[in-house]
Order: sequence, then structure tokens, then C-alpha cells
Amino acid sequence: GILRQGSDLDAIAARVRRKKEYLGQGPHLHIVVTTRRCNQSCRYCHASHAAEGDQTTDMDLSTARQSVELALQSPAPTVVFEFQGGEPTLNMPVIREVVAHARRVQAARPANAPPQDVEFALVSNMTTMDQETADWLLAQRVHLCTSLDGPKDLHDAQRRWLPQREIGAYDTVMHWVRTFNQGYIDAGLDPNLWHVDALLTTTRATLSRWREVVDLYVSLGIRNLHMRPLNPYGYAVSAWKKLGYTTDEFLTCYALLLDHLIALNKAGTEIIEGSAAVILSKMLTPDDPNYVDLRSPCGAGTGQLAYDHDGRVYPCDEARLLTAMGDDRFALGAVGQTTMADTQHHPTVKAMAVASLLESLPQCSDCWNLPFCGVCPVQVWRLEGDLFGQRPRSPQCHLQLGLSRLLLERLDTDPDVEPIFRRWTMRRPRTQICPS
Repeated sequence: GILRQGSDLDAIAARVRRKKEYLGQGPHLHIVVTTRRCNQSCRYCHASHAAEGDQTTDMDLSTARQSVELALQSPAPTVVFEFQGGEPTLNMPVIREVVAHARRVQAARPANAPPQDVEFALVSNMTTMDQETADWLLAQRVHLCTSLDGPKDLHDAQRRWLPQREIGAYDTVMHWVRTFNQGYIDAGLDPNLWHVDALLTTTRATLSRWREVVDLYVSLGIRNLHMRPLNPYGYAVSAWKKLGYTTDEFLTCYALLLDHLIALNKAGTEIIEGSAAVILSKMLTPDDPNYVDLRSPCGAGTGQLAYDHDGRVYPCDEARLLTAMGDDRFALGAVGQTTMADTQHHPTVKAMAVASLLESLPQCSDCWNLPFCGVCPVQVWRLEGDLFGQRPRSPQCHLQLGLSRLLLERLDTDPDVEPIFRRWTMRRPRTQICPS
């Protein structure tokens, strides 16, 4: 569609409409912070957690129900409730109530209402898990994601107990990852769709041990390794001198890890890298995966909402984290007082959409990477004190350019890579088989 003469403009418009379909769907991701309490003190924590015994930061049941009712006002065809913290399982009554109330609200929908699926996801460090909770999560088909930073010594050094214990967290995480994965198999679920996902938070120590991390993930049958850089929020800011690195150092490590994953796939081991899968979906398919952090405009308010423990509503989780650092300018209101229409028409949501609409931003609108990129206005504000900032100075811009370049180079130089990358873009829905 670069050359207009002789082009089918209606067909091009249809392709653009398909790529941007998410714009008319409403917020699909709803992050529920059940508590800010945590039983760990991770060296890079960006969540500004509270002490495990401080129950003043717990969400109550009434706030949980009001959060559900606001979230389900979204016209999105699929609504995902993602439980975060702190450590969200320290407030299991709220998790149980969100699941139960969401199903009550769904059951009461008018018969002529558009169909809407509801899914649930839990981001947990797994160290407060018990068998009763595990059985309930399995029965309710709550998808699980945990943090796994590498071999035992590396994981335990970065994700420490609060207070410190003689036994590290690693062994506990290993036990529950294996327990849940076997539980899915015992329930007759497809292990390619149902398994514990894991996030790798990359610190300076990770850069020299990436191969050990990959080997661990493969040994556990984890099929999605998401290598994410440190976030500039919370305690990670003060720890940056010890844990941080340059964007170039991250990209050098990422290239090594990517090539290793490609080699594993060629040898028959199916494992993907999460960031690559999102970018490749934009490159190789006619659809957009609607990953809220990597789209234009970003998903703040229009693709996601975050509900803090006290009921305050934010356009994204990054905005909520910024409030924990003392800057609450991105708050949209509170559950029980705010409607979905209020959030969608809020001046802050509009400003964030303008500040992340790549097609209209100087130095983004004519960039070759525009179709595969996205910006986070909250992060730009955090680093530069300006929603728009200066793109060439942005670490996020440098990172996204580097990731796309690496993927395009592999596609260009190795004919065996494209089938692997296309497999990484395949997305199959999980079948929800849950008790009433």
C-alpha cells in the first residue's frame, strides 16, 4: 500500500481496520490488586509492597464486587481479570469473590446482550500456596503465571523471603509449578494450552547466565519464556546501580538467547520468547495481538484498567505503580463512583492516547518500526517529566528498534526461521470448563 496508483484503497482500508480492531472493543484486561502485602522482598521490586502483616492494604469484598461490576461494563468480547499484588494470594477471599461475582454478573446478562467471555489469571510468587488453594485454582481454571529468575542460587538471591529464611523460595516455586502442570494433565487439559507461565526479570546477574535460565525453563516444560527488562518503578529505581544495565547490554544478551531458542525449536523443543511472539504477530499476520504495552495508541484506559486495593481506578498498572511512588496524577476515579463511560472519556485517558498514537508523533510517524512498536506515556513521564518526551533519547525506543531489527535479520538470513516464527504467532483459545 505504499504506492497509491493502482492500489485497491478499499482493500487497504479493510486491512488497516482489521489491524486496529482493538480500538472499538473497550478495555479487555482488568488488573485487580487484592493486596499490596508481600511475603518476599525482591531486590528489583517495582510494586512498592507493604509488609506481610499490614492488612490495611487489603482490598475488601465490597470493593472487589464493585470492581467486577465496573469491569464488566466493558463491551470487550473477552474480559480478563488478572490478580496482582503484592502477593495476591495473601488475600484469597477477594480472589474467590471476584471469580464468583463475575460469574453471577455474567449469568444475569440479558439474553440479547452480545456474547462476552470471562477469564481469570493469577500472577503469584507461589510461596504462599497450599493444596486447598491449588485445588480451587485448578477447578476454576484460573491461569497461573509466576516469576522464575533462573537456577536456585540466582532466584533465591534476587527473590528473598521477608524476613529471611534458611530455605529459599526456589524449591517452593519448583514444587508448585510441577504440581499445577501435572494437575492440568490429570484434568484432561491440553498441556500446550494449560501450563504455568513464567516471567524472567532480567538483572545484571542474568546477562551472563541466560543459558542456564533457558535450560531450567525447558526442563520444566515451560513453553513461553518472557525475557523482560527491569522497570523504572518502586524499589528497582534505588537498586539500579547494582542490578541495572544498558539497553545495548540487554539486546546483546537477548540476541544470544533468541538464537538459542531458535536452535532448540529446530531440534524439536517448542519454546517461544514472549516479546518476540508479540512483535512477530504484528509482522507476519493480518491481526494485532492487542498486547496493551505494544500498540498504537497504547492500551492505557482503552485496553486495560487497574483497580487498586482501595478501589481507585487507573488507566494501567504503570499508573498505579507511579501513585505508590507519590505521583497520583493518572488516577481516573474510584469504583462505585465511576462508570466505564467515565473512564473512556476521562481527559487523562484521552491525553495518554494522543501521547501514544505513533501515527501522529514526530519521529515515530515516519519510522520503519511503527507497525511493530508502542510507547508507554507513564514511563516517558517517569523518566522525562513529559508525556511525549524525546523519542531518540528513550530507552524504550532503543529497545523496540533493537528487538525488531534482530527478528527481521533472522528472517532475512535463515529460511528455516520463518516456519518457527510463524508457529510462535499461533494463538489458540483455552476452553473454559468451570463448575457453576
